[in-house]
Amino acid sequence: MDFRLTEEQELIRRTAREFAERELAPLAVELDRTGEFPWDNWHKMAKQGFVGMTLPTEYGGGGAGLLEHTLVIEELSRVCASTAVILEVHNSLHAETIERFGTPEQKKKYLPDLASGRKLGSFCLTEPNAGSDSAAQRTTAVLQGDHYVLNGLKCFITNASKADLYVVFAMTDKSKGNKGISAFIVEKGQKGLTFGVPEDKMGIRGSIQCDVILEDVEVPVENRLGAEGDGFKIAMTALDTGRVGIGAQALGIVQAAYEASVLYAKERVQFGKPIAELQAIQWKIAEMATDIDAARLLLYRAAWLRDQGGRVSKEIAMAKLFCTDVAMRHTVEAVQIHGGNGYMREYKVERYMRDAKITQIYEGTSEIMKLIIASSTLR
Repeated sequence: MDFRLTEEQELIRRTAREFAERELAPLAVELDRTGEFPWDNWHKMAKQGFVGMTLPTEYGGGGAGLLEHTLVIEELSRVCASTAVILEVHNSLHAETIERFGTPEQKKKYLPDLASGRKLGSFCLTEPNAGSDSAAQRTTAVLQGDHYVLNGLKCFITNASKADLYVVFAMTDKSKGNKGISAFIVEKGQKGLTFGVPEDKMGIRGSIQCDVILEDVEVPVENRLGAEGDGFKIAMTALDTGRVGIGAQALGIVQAAYEASVLYAKERVQFGKPIAELQAIQWKIAEMATDIDAARLLLYRAAWLRDQGGRVSKEIAMAKLFCTDVAMRHTVEAVQIHGGNGYMREYKVERYMRDAKITQIYEGTSEIMKLIIASSTLR
């Protein structure tokens, strides 16, 4: 059993870390303040080769595995979680879904632009009344001759109005529940496709989430992904990959909080000595270090197993659950270690705490992760 990364993987990690510190760090605080979409970061990531890195080389992708992608998302999130989630959704939920389930014609048409970063992708599943319960969604797709007509509302959609392409899930047969969901590739600019106002969020403020509104949007039959009724399977397969990415995002955030806490504990003097010499602080740091290491092992195992082929939903759910809970718990502790300073914008740990919370919610809540783990264990 070898827990070491390969030389190539270590190079990818180092490259991602250096890129994040050089290109993302100068803008991270300002993006959080303004909520501006970081187009400059997007183009720089595309130039670096992070966009489309897991797509096949025949379409201009990097041909990397999920573990390599996990390393990149972790390192980017350590500096700017907003930028990281933009990339994660594009790569994992959107582009890989088309690569995995698309026809040869769909792949040839869409993947080169997605691999190069010329086009940005989005993933439209969640609705106001259908978060964890996808069968409750109300978006419909009605076949009319050579096209489907889509009507509905998707909410909290990452990349949303900034994207060029959307993987949209809709009911083609409501009577069948989850088995009546189908998936479609929708292009920006189609008549009837509009967007809501960007959400004013607690964290990941440099990414955009808003409503995607479909009013009699005509989608050609050739833009359906898979067969009618395959939508739920497609969504769950995509979310498995995406959940690894969110685990990596959480891990990167808490790693940054840990590093900031260690540095602060060595520099902050109270009672005539650095607080790093106080047992109460030492125990917090020790628990941080241990939990982060355990989270990283769970996450890398899940990514590695997925790269071996097949679905490993239980292991992925375990990794996402643990990584995101660790991120939330220890970013709170990081603020505590910083005391009053930790509550101030001048110190980054308050941003880490705000960014960490969403990781327990999107792409499957912690409660849903527990249901997946339990169902796999008890069946």
